[in-house]
Amino acid sequence: MKASVVVFAVLALMIMASTLVVAGGESKSLTAVQYARAEENLLIGLQSDNQGVREGSAYMLGELRSSKAVIPLMAVLRSNPVESSRIVAALALSRIGDARGVYAVKRATLFDASENVQQKCAFFVNTYAQPGAFEFATAGMESTPEMAHK
Repeated sequence: MKASVVVFAVLALMIMASTLVVAGGESKSLTAVQYARAEENLLIGLQSDNQGVREGSAYMLGELRSSKAVIPLMAVLRSNPVESSRIVAALALSRIGDARGVYAVKRATLFDASENVQQKCAFFVNTYAQPGAFEFATAGMESTPEMAHK
């Protein structure tokens, strides 16, 4: 029962935060108290057993550009066995733009076990954190190091 209440609260806060972000264009439409509560609940959601709550929380922390989320998101990127969770963590870290997180995403372009995660990480860094950091080759390349490099 307690877990379902926590999941419901996190989902409600994610919906509220996403509505405010979309309506206001940025997290600046949140008051400091609302931002702190949303950030705190999303950090809790990042620890959830539910994959959807974890990934939704990671995404929203990136949208809010939460500096408190950098270390937990780096842990997800480095050690989560679920490929989609690592991809969402890389997106969030790239959106936040903190140097530590961007470095972790750049390292994942080389060392993640999944080629899909490697490609997405390169794209996120190139799109959000450091435009021009990677050069993308045309179709027909078979491996990530050949596809994204610099």
